[in-house]
This record gives sequence, C-alpha cells and structure tokens, in this order.
Amino acid sequence: MSYGSISKNATLALNAGAKIANFAQNTGEGGLTPYHRKYKADLIFQFGTGYFGCRNKEGDFDAKKFKKIAEDKLVKMIEIKISQGAKPGFGAILPASKNTREISEYRDIEAHTEIHSPAHHSAFSNPNELLKFIKELRDLSSGKPIGIKLCIGLKQEFDEMIKIFSKNKENNFPDFIAVDGAEGGSGAASMDGLHWGGTPLIEALHFVDITLKKYKLRKHIKIIAAGKIISSFDVYKTLAVGADACYSARGMMFALGCVQSLKCNLNTCPTGITTMDTKRVKALVVEDKKYKVANYHKNTIQGLKELLLSMGISDRNGINKTNIVRKISETDIKSYSELYK
Repeated sequence: MSYGSISKNATLALNAGAKIANFAQNTGEGGLTPYHRKYKADLIFQFGTGYFGCRNKEGDFDAKKFKKIAEDKLVKMIEIKISQGAKPGFGAILPASKNTREISEYRDIEAHTEIHSPAHHSAFSNPNELLKFIKELRDLSSGKPIGIKLCIGLKQEFDEMIKIFSKNKENNFPDFIAVDGAEGGSGAASMDGLHWGGTPLIEALHFVDITLKKYKLRKHIKIIAAGKIISSFDVYKTLAVGADACYSARGMMFALGCVQSLKCNLNTCPTGITTMDTKRVKALVVEDKKYKVANYHKNTIQGLKELLLSMGISDRNGINKTNIVRKISETDIKSYSELYK
C-alpha cells in the first residue's frame, strides 16, 4: 500500500511494526519515501504502470532513478505490478486532493493535479519484452530478486506467458509471482471491479502452481499470495494450495484501525489511514499503532503454529490440501486435494 493511497502515519506505523515483528513491508506503487525507511524494516519496492519514483518527465521508466532506489540496502526485492485484484485491467487515479506537494516529489509528478496511471506498461507489451525488462532490472539492482504481481484474468494468456518463460535460454524469467485474488480489496475501486473482476485467490493460486509445474518452472519461481488473507487459517489455506509466502493488506489495515468506511479515494478517511488531511492523520498515533501491527502479525503466526500442532504437523513442509474439507452440498463434502488436483 503506497504512501499517497495511505497516510504518512499509516506508512510509518507499518514500517515500525514490520521491524518489531520481523516481516517485510511492500512499498506499493507510490515510490520509496523516508517513511518506508525510518525504522529500517526490510522492503519490497513495487512500481506499476506510472513508474512513480523511477519515471521521466514523459512518465516512462527511468533506469537511473530506479538504480538509485534498487541499490538501497533496505530494498530486498523488486516487484513489477502488472495488475491487481479489484482493479484488473483498469488503470488508477490519484485524486488532486490527495496529491500534495510532498507526494508529488516522491512520485515525480505535478502537485495538486489528478494523476492517471495507465492500464498497461510502456516499458513492455508482451512476454518477450517483459523478459528483457526483467533482465535490465536485475542488472540495475545488482541481482536482487525481481518479481511480477498480477490478478489472473484469461488463463490462456497466463499459460502462454509461462510457456514463453520456459523457452527462455537465459533464464530471465521472474524470481517470484505475486498472485492477487479477485478478493484483493481497494476502497477506491469501482463496485463492478471489486465484485466481479479477476479470478478468486484459491482458484488462481492453484492454476498458477500447476501451470508453473507444467512448464517445469515451479522450482525456479516462488509464489506469493494476496487477497483477503487475514486469519491464521487464511495463511494455512494459501500455503496448502501452492503459495510460498503471503501478503496481508486488509489485515494490516484492521490493525491500523480501519473501519471499512470505503472513503479511501475521497481524502475523508475518519481513521487517518487513507487521507492526506493533516488533522485526520493525527488521529493515527504511530507509537500506538506500530505495536498493534506487530502484535497482529505475531498472533497470526502463533495461530498458524497452533493449527499445525492440532493436525500433528511439525513444520510448514507438512502443510497440504488433504486437511482442508469443504461442504459441496447438503450431503457431500470434499477435501481441497479432491477439488484442486
């Protein structure tokens, strides 16, 4: 979640909580800011079609600016956002009311203007061009892991992309793929996109996992899951279906005090999370919320350990689909291993 979509204090609280609880913070696509770096938590630098923080005056990718960010010791991985849940196939808008002078400096844009991020990238337009772009980023970042984030739409397109990756002799394919489910929320999304756009997370994870196995790339490419991952069981479920790791945005928003008023794009968030209004931002006290963020993470992981113990599983390698059972009808139940073969 980027600074600009969430406030300075929200960004600081997440960064401090990440440092306390030893997890990584994804910057979102709004650029790298001092608020992401203050408490020195590990960072995943993300950029999208707007190339905020690493763009030129025309809005295209700027290699020199990217290199400066990628060389930061706190940045551990790079993530290219192709699409996201709730807004697959859509671009994005930063309202003029949220585009302050400070945000414009971090994003390399004109302040107090409405900023449109296009629905597609200008640096690449097909899988072969994406491979070349990943190679460029890997070189510029001195070999740091490079990944892509997307919400699955047409399965055929994803299958064709992985097929092309598998034929690349230089192995320039991404180190990881972050799969965002249709559940991936955004209070700034349209209602149709929010409810009907993209493939649900579990089905998408299963498809990505078996497609990578189909083309013999699974051992080379890690999978990160995102999309309404809030509870310990949500974590177990995603790992069982094929994820190697998880993001949690919604859960962290709750930890910050989100009340789901869905005013994320209006600059009127009552809890100080998704607003640039200084008076509202003060309502979010970093020294308080950083511990709530850290405790949420700590207790979720503890809950996962307890789930494993209850099933007689000694470590995460024992996580599997057989232990998850779902009711199909009034009389039938099936395990995930039967549903997602």
